Amino acid sequence: MSENGTVTASDENNSTEAADTTTKETIETTENTVNPEDVSYHAVEKDGNVTAIWEMNGRKHIRTINPRSSEGKQILALFETAA
Repeated sequence: MSENGTVTASDENNSTEAADTTTKETIETTENTVNPEDVSYHAVEKDGNVTAIWEMNGRKHIRTINPRSSEGKQILALFETAA
């Protein structure tokens, strides 16, 4: 705002940029937040073998886990059925 109380175009741009930055930060924070209750795991199989484990939050893919890694083995052991 200028000394005489009028709003200049540059003042409006600065306030808009600040609002946009705040909004973007809020959206990024919300998108990066994962609710543990919504997380599920999907085994990807090929020819009867698990080739990947997908960690999902609802319908959104979070990451892929190698089934041969220690974490992948733990996840598979939790969901293994007795045959």
